[in-house]
Amino acid sequence: MSLMSLPKAELHLHIEGTMEPELVFELGARNRIPLPFADVEDLRRRYVFDNLQSFLDLYYAAMDVLRTAEDFSDLARAYLDRAYGQGVRHVELFFDPQPHVDRGVPIEAVVDGLLVALAEAEQAGRMTGGLILCFLRDRGPDEAASVLRAAGSRVGSLIGVGLDSAEVGYPPGAFAEVYARARDLGLRTVAHAGEEGPPSYVWEALDVLEVDRIDHGIRSMEDPELVARLRRDQTPLTVCPLSNVRLGAVDELARHPLARMLAENLMVTVNSDDPAYFGGYLGDNYEACVRELGLDPHQVILLAQNSVNASFAPDERKAVLLAEIAAWTHD
Repeated sequence: MSLMSLPKAELHLHIEGTMEPELVFELGARNRIPLPFADVEDLRRRYVFDNLQSFLDLYYAAMDVLRTAEDFSDLARAYLDRAYGQGVRHVELFFDPQPHVDRGVPIEAVVDGLLVALAEAEQAGRMTGGLILCFLRDRGPDEAASVLRAAGSRVGSLIGVGLDSAEVGYPPGAFAEVYARARDLGLRTVAHAGEEGPPSYVWEALDVLEVDRIDHGIRSMEDPELVARLRRDQTPLTVCPLSNVRLGAVDELARHPLARMLAENLMVTVNSDDPAYFGGYLGDNYEACVRELGLDPHQVILLAQNSVNASFAPDERKAVLLAEIAAWTHD
């Protein structure tokens, strides 16, 4: 059977990074925002990056078109439609409120717009999901704390907080206080670490931020003691293979550490990160890993099961999804 139909969860997905060039221009026209790109094809040609920062520069320029709750609903609907077609049955969406607030967009409009699309998908019986508010690490812990306070009236609508954006030079430990506050509010915690940053960032995310999951984490493989800890604790790692190649964290997919991570019995999951920019949604990532890394059917099923078990979905929802995966294997 096609890997596109394999039921799976997506745990590392930046909703702003799902904005295809066509939608950028559609929303730009709707909101009368001039774009620094000639047309859709001109923008698409720019989706080639030397590193994380070169991607972020374009990423923030494109998201400028997002201004209203309706825009965020349309953005999420477009992703959810594509994701459903690639087997996603549960998704935990990251969103970055800080650049939106900078443009005068209220956090409430961002959250409410995204929740509308998620509610529609759940009511249609297509997938479940939730929202993870991410802090931009390069803008510091004080601003992160302000954002968390500003989200006060919508905190009950979130499932967690995360830490993203430029990694090198911004160790996660600086955000200890805001993460403690988030836990006090009943939120789950995740953080980007070990993508471009060193293994020490993963240690800090675990020991100082006390995160439930590590986003990326591929450079953990450079530290045997860290690998042993991740294996012992079965800490989930939300790995993004096509993203790692596009941003130069890995030279080519055939050399990606995912297969070695599986061999070390780490709790790894596959995700798409910013799929509009990185050449593939979740099913595309699965297919590419099978093709380039030679993953066998057992490993593919394990990745799907890991994605469910590592999610923040209620136990009863996890049981349903795991049963769907088991049924898929027997069809």
